[in-house]
Amino acid sequence: MSNKEDLIELRLKLDEAITYGTPREAMRLAKDGLSKAKEKKLAGEIEYFKGQIEILKENFCLAIEHFDQAIKHNPADGASYNDRALCMVELGIIDKAFYYFDKGIEVEPDYATIYHNKGWLLNNIGRHSEAIKYFNKALSLEPARPVTYDNLADALFNLCDYRAASLAYKKVLALLKPGSCRQIRKKISAQIRLIEKNIIKKKAQ
Repeated sequence: MSNKEDLIELRLKLDEAITYGTPREAMRLAKDGLSKAKEKKLAGEIEYFKGQIEILKENFCLAIEHFDQAIKHNPADGASYNDRALCMVELGIIDKAFYYFDKGIEVEPDYATIYHNKGWLLNNIGRHSEAIKYFNKALSLEPARPVTYDNLADALFNLCDYRAASLAYKKVLALLKPGSCRQIRKKISAQIRLIEKNIIKKKAQ
């Protein structure tokens, strides 16, 4: 495995730990990534993992400084644009966050995560139909992303498309690793039951 491939795999593991793991696990992976990046003397990767560590510490302004440096070293790193945008969202700078999502899409158009996160932001600010387009784009690039199906289901639910939302939630349960994410499974199962009640009510009206 090459230096770059090794760090890409670490990035993926870190992303999964942030989404479905624990903060301790995520911090361990971020520090491991930083150590390996320093060992390989890859300046852009060093700044990227420093940014991840600051995000986990909720030091979003400092994280942005590291992602800006990562982008200088590697202008085609969509993940650094993506994570800079997420830091801006945490700081309440919503409109400008879209610029960095879009820039990340421009430099790395095959990076599924950035479409997912732009969709997540659109969904959170009430632009549910637009969000669905970005979730679908993310899934076209990476069809086995349970977190994207989860967010897609939420957007569909917000649009009262209960049948499609239920199918998307069931897809999440099918894609999660067996025996993992018990609390998430419990939450999604409860949401499916709620949706099915809504479908029954609609039929009864």
